[in-house]
Amino acid sequence: MNPLLVILLILLIVSGLGLIVFILLHSGKGTGVSDMVASAVYSSQTGTSIVEKNLDRITIALAIIFMLALVALMFVYPQGTISR
Repeated sequence: MNPLLVILLILLIVSGLGLIVFILLHSGKGTGVSDMVASAVYSSQTGTSIVEKNLDRITIALAIIFMLALVALMFVYPQGTISR
């Protein structure tokens, strides 16, 4: 396998799994995993907003990495060009 293909596939898989994890950590109307973690770690409202901001930043970064890896795979290896 081509090293570029391996690197792009690893980036795609790792960022995809990271997106799944960090999206599930986001709170939805106060019932998310991040609220449970944040309430245990921080007792004030400002601590919760810091946790949410960091979750947002990480999720956006992972989404950008995922999209860039996907677009790179589309341009470098068009349909039907990856052979075993």
